[in-house]
Amino acid sequence: MVSPTETRAVLEAFQRAIESGDLQGLLDILTPGVVLVADGGGVKQAVLRPIVGAEKVVRLIAGGLGKSKATFTAEHTMINGNPALVLRLNGEIDGVMCVRVEDARIAILYYVRNPEKLSHIDSETLLTLR
Repeated sequence: MVSPTETRAVLEAFQRAIESGDLQGLLDILTPGVVLVADGGGVKQAVLRPIVGAEKVVRLIAGGLGKSKATFTAEHTMINGNPALVLRLNGEIDGVMCVRVEDARIAILYYVRNPEKLSHIDSETLLTLR
């Protein structure tokens, strides 16, 4: 089992690579057989089938980053109790990236872009004991 601290460190490396456009850094943080799964909900563009392989995933990410002259940023958050990234394009939420880490590298990327699933991402839910 991977600790939240290790997952956070891997996400920080992924964030730096994404924000700086460091394609080699992306390759280094992904396992060779990494799988990218995305959900656009039919509203936002997303891959229809899982993308398998580090080079294919990096090409897809690089293509997305290269198409836009917009500012792309990432910030840390917790999703379902696990470290994740909120990805923003020109300050607007583009999606949430959750990962599965194995041996200090990303093995699975889950990218949710479906606006219906992201409607509460900027709000904080307070929990109380009864």
